[in-house]
Amino acid sequence: MQKQDEKNNEEFSEFDKIQEVKITDNVNDNLDRTQIVKTAEIVSNEDVVAENKKEESTNSDNSNQKKNNEEQKIEKQKDDYSKKKKKIKIAIISGIVLLVLLVFSMIFALINLGNDKIISGVSINGIEVSGLSKQEAKGKLETIVAEKQKKDISVKYEDFESEISLELLETKYDIDKAVEEAYNIGRNSNIFANNYNILFTMIGKKNIDINVSMNDEQLNKTLKDISSKLPNAIKEPSFYIEEDELIITRGTKGIAVDENDTRNKLINILKDINKKDGLIDLKVYEKEPDEINIDEIYKEVHTEAKDAYYTKDPFQIYPEVNGVDFNVDEAKELLKEVKDEYTIKLTITKPEITVDQIGTEAFPDRLSIFTTKYDASNYNRTTNLRLACEKINGKVLLSGETFSYNKTVGERTIAAGYKDAAIYSGGKVVDGLGGGICQISSTLYNAVLMANLEIVERRNHQFVTSYLPEGRDATVVYGLTDFQFKNTRKYPVRVMANVKNGIATIEIYGIKEDEEYTISFDTRTVATLPFSTQYVEDSSLAPGEEVVEQRGHNGIQTETYITKSLDGKVVSRSLLSKDTYTPMQCIIRRGTGTAPAVAPVAEPESTPSPAPVNPETQPSETPQNPNEGEGTPTSGDNTGNDGQGSDAGQGTGNGDSSEGTEG
Repeated sequence: MQKQDEKNNEEFSEFDKIQEVKITDNVNDNLDRTQIVKTAEIVSNEDVVAENKKEESTNSDNSNQKKNNEEQKIEKQKDDYSKKKKKIKIAIISGIVLLVLLVFSMIFALINLGNDKIISGVSINGIEVSGLSKQEAKGKLETIVAEKQKKDISVKYEDFESEISLELLETKYDIDKAVEEAYNIGRNSNIFANNYNILFTMIGKKNIDINVSMNDEQLNKTLKDISSKLPNAIKEPSFYIEEDELIITRGTKGIAVDENDTRNKLINILKDINKKDGLIDLKVYEKEPDEINIDEIYKEVHTEAKDAYYTKDPFQIYPEVNGVDFNVDEAKELLKEVKDEYTIKLTITKPEITVDQIGTEAFPDRLSIFTTKYDASNYNRTTNLRLACEKINGKVLLSGETFSYNKTVGERTIAAGYKDAAIYSGGKVVDGLGGGICQISSTLYNAVLMANLEIVERRNHQFVTSYLPEGRDATVVYGLTDFQFKNTRKYPVRVMANVKNGIATIEIYGIKEDEEYTISFDTRTVATLPFSTQYVEDSSLAPGEEVVEQRGHNGIQTETYITKSLDGKVVSRSLLSKDTYTPMQCIIRRGTGTAPAVAPVAEPESTPSPAPVNPETQPSETPQNPNEGEGTPTSGDNTGNDGQGSDAGQGTGNGDSSEGTEG
């Protein structure tokens, strides 16, 4: 190694000598070259210096970078430590919070563990039930709902008014379910969820809805009945058989109640249990009647002839059936002609054996009898009563079969023999075709009730009738209002009807069952509706002279109850109907002419104020006791009879109507 260094030094020394020789030789030749060399040396030295400075700068930068890296590393370590410290702090705080919440939840749960009350902030259909036990909450709601159900819901369309009975609709509130749901708030989950629900309910409140249900079939019937009472109500096509003719009536355009809208409004009223009264403004719409479907009519009318017979074990009667047929193609051609009524000839095939020929052993027991009185001297009205009785006399209903008065009696026409007799129309007594036949439907109604048969369709008159007390009548209007009942007994029944010597009698025969009830009725007055007086100027009368054209009578709202007794003990008492009878307006003609004055006419007698049970709002011949003649069964019969008939008919139900009706 030392030798090598010495060798290098020798080489550098030799090189320097050579350089010196060269420079010495050239000095003399060119002075400028020396200057250049010096300049080169200076430049070379400057480059070295610059290189050294650059190297120093690089070393300095590297040193700074290293320092920065170390500082960043330290900062990162500090940041990591700070974050770790913060996480630890958060974990500690969270643990403390969770521990506090756990302790609080345990304490809160222990406090509510022994609480048998509904928690704070809970209501049911807007009724506060906080702090109540389940039994207390149920009792509170049942009291409110009971008051709610006592009130009928009023419905109104222009001047037409009627009511919907919540009792008849069998309206039910599921109070038990709502109370159970209210009680389970804060109890039916884990401790944390329960505590959350309790706090949330206390702060935000919670209302639980009661499920409301009703008899939809009865509601539909009620709405259809209301719709039929509207002025200008739609009439759908209808048909009936008159001897050997099929009579088809084309429907007429009219208005009908929007049943969905009315139902929704009714439900909203029912849910507001705090509000006792309710009024529904009926929404109606114009409706075109259905087209006459002759194929469907044929399916319903066409039958093969069958003989009547009965079996003994089990005892069963099978009535005769007339064979009925008609030419469908000819009927379709006939219907192409646009008119209100069509008559189609029927081919009737009579059976060889009828029920009447079976004998009385098929209907051995009289189940009920009911009578009403009429004025036999009124020929036209008596004729109408007789025709109606002839149509229903001998009618047999099998068990489960439904009777329709309008279908059985048929349309009241001149061709059918009906006469003009007094009816009510537009609040006045006028002559109308078929007047009086509602006395037969009303008499039948009572006989049916006393035979313990089911009423399917029935409606009261517009005004109180003279031949029956309020709540015991049944009006009919062909094509609009029917009276129907169903044979709910085990065996067939036969209706026997006749009019004779001023007495209309309806009897129902069949076979007695093991339990035969005694039927009685009780009608109470809910409200009295005073009549008004209308004065009509009459130039044919002297000034100051007055003539009573129509006497006024108060209207009345009633509730009729039916009681069934067995062996002298009451088995059941239930609401039969709620009825509203319109006041009959007093009409007085007042003179405005120049005719000589005549003796003054006595003021019209106002109807006396009603008694608590049965107000005297009827004409004088009406029985004053609603149960007069109602009777009790004699020799196994349910019998009854009521007062003298009048020439007046009836209207179309609750409220005035421009439609003439059959009395």
